[in-house]
Amino acid sequence: MNKMTFTDTHTHLYAEEFNEDRKAMITRAIDSGVSRMFLPNIDIHSIQPMLDVVWEFPKHCFPMMGLHPCSVDENAEANLFQIHKWFTKRKLTGRQSGFFAVGEIGLDYHWSLDFKEQQINAFKKQLLWAIQMDLPVVIHSRNSTADIISIIREMNHPKLRGIFHCFSGNEEQAKQIIELGFYIGIGGVLTFKNSGLDKAIENIELEHIVLETDAPYLAPVPFRGKRNEPEYLLLIAKRLGELKGSTIETIAEVTTANSIKIFGI
Repeated sequence: MNKMTFTDTHTHLYAEEFNEDRKAMITRAIDSGVSRMFLPNIDIHSIQPMLDVVWEFPKHCFPMMGLHPCSVDENAEANLFQIHKWFTKRKLTGRQSGFFAVGEIGLDYHWSLDFKEQQINAFKKQLLWAIQMDLPVVIHSRNSTADIISIIREMNHPKLRGIFHCFSGNEEQAKQIIELGFYIGIGGVLTFKNSGLDKAIENIELEHIVLETDAPYLAPVPFRGKRNEPEYLLLIAKRLGELKGSTIETIAEVTTANSIKIFGI
């Protein structure tokens, strides 16, 4: 029996890529030691599929609620209204909300800048939700890390905390993120030969890092370009261990402890 407990802090288990074998895939992950999986929401259409997975695996799968920047368009305000209602609709005993973070939120300047202003407004609004509900945030920062750091710095609120998911910045940005009280989310990109991510986190202590797959996307080597799944988190942990001169047991222990500090479970 695998005694190590790994935490995948960011995995889209409800994605249609898993429709054929979802239960088997999640069971494989649990058997391999990846027994804690946090699910970010994307838009109003992903809510029910996400909650269906959580309902089937309540001890292993934990939901977030938010509007992804790539889903921000001319209907952003209406969609945010619908998403916000879910925080009061789904409650758990002893918790203000049945969700463990506001996420996946942020800015994405890679695909399109057509709705840049709406993205910034939606991001700020969801950061305010997190402050009001005392929840962490899980941030998507593709090609927008500097702007996001600037917005969080400007808001300057002690309750603002969480993860910069799929971190792709440089070492200086990583240090700024840590100074703001956030953690660095590391996934399959760490195993890519020339990603530069290894250099960016070379001097970042494990106490500031969490693991993630972003499954079904960004599969680590040797599965790069194929469907990703939570079991592959062990390959990311192995690479991080090599980089830090740590055992895989230490990587599991420290990164899972970090995830507990963030999510409260």
